[in-house]
Parts: sequence; C-alpha cells; structure tokens
Amino acid sequence: MVKLPFNPFRPMNFIQIISCISLLALGLLNGCSTARRDGPPSYDVDVSGIPNAVPKVEPLSRSGNKPYRVFGKTYYVMPSSKNYEQRGIASWYGTKFHGRHTSNGERYNMLAMTAAHKTLPLPTYVEVTNLKNGRKVIVKVTDRGPFESNRLIDLSYTAAKKLGMLGHGTAPVDVKAIDPLRYNTSPRANNIFLAENTHHKAAQSHYIRALAHPAYIHVGAFRNRVYAEKLKKRLSTVIGSPVSITQLARSGKLYRVQIGPVHDAMKVAQINRQLRSMGIKDFAVA
Repeated sequence: MVKLPFNPFRPMNFIQIISCISLLALGLLNGCSTARRDGPPSYDVDVSGIPNAVPKVEPLSRSGNKPYRVFGKTYYVMPSSKNYEQRGIASWYGTKFHGRHTSNGERYNMLAMTAAHKTLPLPTYVEVTNLKNGRKVIVKVTDRGPFESNRLIDLSYTAAKKLGMLGHGTAPVDVKAIDPLRYNTSPRANNIFLAENTHHKAAQSHYIRALAHPAYIHVGAFRNRVYAEKLKKRLSTVIGSPVSITQLARSGKLYRVQIGPVHDAMKVAQINRQLRSMGIKDFAVA
C-alpha cells in the first residue's frame, strides 16, 4: 500500500495533496512513502512581534473558488462568508510547505497569519479563538484543507503558536468570519480600506454605494425581449444573485437585464469579476 506524504497526527491540506499527487504522477512511490514530515522551523520565532492579519476588501481569488474533489468527496465553496461562525478542531502546517503555492495562488509563509479552510471563499478573514485558553488571532484564509472529517481549519505555524496549540498539535476553536467593511466602525477608516483595494475611482464608488444601500448591476437593455431572456438565462447559470428583467418606458419599449439586489460589497466585486470573465464589460452598478 502506498503511503501518502503527511503527518498521521495532522490533517492533509490542499498543498499536501497536490504534493503527493505530483509524486505519484512521476512514479516516485518510494519517495512518497519516505517524504519528510511537516514541523516547526529549526529556529526560534518570536511571534509577539508578528501582528494579526488586517481585514481588507479584496476581490475573490482567480483560483481556489470553484467546486473541487478530494478523496472521492466534492466540496462546494460557500458563495459568501457573511455571518459564518463554527466550532471545531484546528491543526497547523509549517516547514514542509513553506514557500509553496496555496490554493489562491499566493505562496505559503509559515510566519504569516494565514489558514486553510475547506469551503470559505478565498480570501476570507476570520477570527480564531482557542477555546481552551481564550487566545484569539485574525488570519487570512488562502488555502484549502484540512480534509480529515473532524478538522475545521489548518493554521499557519505562527498563528498556531500565538494560540498556544503547538505542543498538542490541535485545539478546539471558534472560527468567525470578519466583514472587512465593518472591521473598523469608523466610516473614514472603511473608506481608507476601500481606497487601498480598488484601482479606479469608479470601482471605489461602487463599493461605497453597495455599502450604503442594496446594489443593482445593470447588464444590458434590449428592444427584443427574446435577447433579454437569453442573457438572463446565461447569467443565471453563473451568478449566484437574482437576475431579473425590467421593462423601461423611455425611448420606446426596452427590456433591461439586471442583477440584484446585492447587499454585500464583496459580492458586488465578485459579480464584477464574473461578468468580465464572461466577456461582459459594459455594465453599471447603481
């Protein structure tokens, strides 16, 4: 029987699975069974000087947000992290995967405040509380895993050390998603977060409007309702939000296709990306 390259006392995450699959594909079965185990760095790390991850508005990653299959089970990524909170067992991963690509395309840094989760959108910022000692950290979810049924989240080495869970390797935790737009209740601070994470003034104003009231994304207007229905059907297969057709009286009879209402600024950003990936560039947020 071929042994997979993972610590039997720690769950496998996405990086570990890809590592083993690559070795199997190359026929290096012996190498797979003798691969070095994961663990902490050989030097001491003073985590007191490493700050928590800072929640900020970001678009969804180009990779890591589609359904995927591991060990015969299909995982479906949550459309939103809004109101997510769950309790379970946390584990951690370290040196073996330091520098390798995570599911969202970033490189794993065991000294950064990151984590892996099976179904939260990438990226998502979460507050993790060690239920044994009350310690809390904020991490950015960038990876997929762990894939043991009794594990909820896989933390970076630094996050795990901050939580005081290195010795045992696991800990019972509470994981709560953070809304970057409400992380700092100051409107001015929220606008700073928005400004840092948008490339155009128009895009920034879209976020602000979506925060102030439900947003509608106008995708197209047609004199022939048949074309409007075709676009609606196409959008409905991709977009998770409601798609509707409204009749306009201006300039004769027009049928406008719109997406909404959308209540989450991060969802607006996701839909914008989805529309562009479909080749639809002429749309407006109102």
